[in-house]
Amino acid sequence: MPRADQRKKGVEYVKGLLEVPGRKSIRNIASLSGGRATDQSLHHFISESTWDWEPVREALSRYLVPRLPVEAWVVQDTMIRKAGQHSVGVDRRFVPAEGRVLNAQQAIGVWAASYCRSSPVDWGLHLPPAWIDDRSLRNRASIPDSTEAESLSERAVRLCVGMVSEWGMPLRPVVLDACSLNLATLFEGLGRRGIPLLARVDHSVPLLVSDPALTGHRGSASMPAGDAVRAASGSRQPAQWREFGRCGRMRSGLIASVAVRLPPRRGRLRAGAGRQLALIGLTEAGQQSPPQLWLTNLTSLQSTSLLTLLDRVRDDYREVAKNVGIEDYVGRSFDGWHRHMTLASAAHAIAVLSRPGQAWNEPAGGVGSGT
Repeated sequence: MPRADQRKKGVEYVKGLLEVPGRKSIRNIASLSGGRATDQSLHHFISESTWDWEPVREALSRYLVPRLPVEAWVVQDTMIRKAGQHSVGVDRRFVPAEGRVLNAQQAIGVWAASYCRSSPVDWGLHLPPAWIDDRSLRNRASIPDSTEAESLSERAVRLCVGMVSEWGMPLRPVVLDACSLNLATLFEGLGRRGIPLLARVDHSVPLLVSDPALTGHRGSASMPAGDAVRAASGSRQPAQWREFGRCGRMRSGLIASVAVRLPPRRGRLRAGAGRQLALIGLTEAGQQSPPQLWLTNLTSLQSTSLLTLLDRVRDDYREVAKNVGIEDYVGRSFDGWHRHMTLASAAHAIAVLSRPGQAWNEPAGGVGSGT
């Protein structure tokens, strides 16, 4: 932050996010260091100040890269419930955790992740058409004129590409759940920049099998991802990975890999449709549930630990991010939302880096050797 008074307010705000019990509202944060005047000052600092959140997020990323250390950039689709309809970007959305339609914001978070810990470093707020097209709503939330309609997949690509090309972050695999995202957009957008992608996919996703080991399956025929993995069950190999938590027990299973391609759209090959990808199926030993399916442009999967990073981020979101107020911003300002999410991300990083009594050794996770 460019000014000393802004840095001072930033420290106050982050301390409040870490120390205030319960909801991390600006009023509750201000109660730590003063009264109404502090409340008004912090409100201005978040909602109306001039400091730019982008350099702060870039600095946070640089700080975290060697300290986690970062194995992957995990993209998480995040629903933030809201009681009313006035918060920026709020809309009626289906919230999977609740199993129903509620008022909610929808955000895309990019997390720096290792097997042992993870922390958010960048955010994008998905704005539905009403917030893009309605001039009164845009003015009320001070949404910049440069902000245009964008799908979640497009936003995910833009955030990840920006981190690598503009911030100079190290090239690491992007790991995400693509069940509600557009695979073509993801693989084309990231593939053009040489960014590896590991995407969890649904069993019904249609793919073109191009694996010569699967005799009897024509490469021009589309088949569901689940069927392709079942057809390759005879070539499965043993795999091991370490369970999250302090005990760190080893878990084992079987992993299969099938060479596939994305099918053409509307009878034409789209950009990237001809690139060979790998479809991976991971079945845990003793489990009756269907295997997890992953689609990737990685030439080889060196460690099954990458397949566990979505769970790592999910757990850290529930246990840390929510406790430092990641969902607690109630203002109407677009800039205010981004500034709050930036400082909540810094508070999250402090919390995970100072966790006591946990070893940070990287796990065993080789594929094929059982180690």
